[in-house]
Amino acid sequence: MEELARLAGITVRTLRFYRERKLIPPPRREGRIAWYDDHHLARLRTITALLERGHTLSGIAELAEAFDHGRDVGDLLGVGGPTEEEPVHLTPEELADHFAGEATPENLAAAMDLGYLGTDGEEIVHISRRLLDVSSALVHEGIPLAAVLAAAKQVRTHADALAELFTDLVLDHATPEDLPRLRPLARSVVEAELSLALDRRMRRP
Repeated sequence: MEELARLAGITVRTLRFYRERKLIPPPRREGRIAWYDDHHLARLRTITALLERGHTLSGIAELAEAFDHGRDVGDLLGVGGPTEEEPVHLTPEELADHFAGEATPENLAAAMDLGYLGTDGEEIVHISRRLLDVSSALVHEGIPLAAVLAAAKQVRTHADALAELFTDLVLDHATPEDLPRLRPLARSVVEAELSLALDRRMRRP
């Protein structure tokens, strides 16, 4: 414990307090000896960084609990991972930078529920670089992250319906083996129709 506190730049008393608040996982025990590792040190450095950014200990505790009990990267990506989207590995500090202080425990929990976020050790994994970049850009334009995530939930519902429509169309007239080859056509139709729909919407008073 003394060695871990020294490496993290905190006092042993502070470390004990963090343990009592369950901000760090318990050590591995061998008899009467408690062993800490690099994951504990990384967590302590993350706590220090979040405190410096103005986060409260209660908020950090909620965040730590969410990640300790959240889905890991295997659950997030599924067998084989996404076929076209590029997952992104982030530290908690990098994720906070993307969302201008709006990476609250509530927003992170909502993102995990959507399947956007998972964990891989001490790192966070976002399932799609494109979705990460777009949501970050919207937040920097002044749209609250909670509103972005609420809209994403609605988009997910419509996207699932479109995927089912296209899949049924192909399977009614072709074979399952044709789906990967014809997949880009579905994306092109959706992009074109959305572009036309935005034109119609912006022409309205």
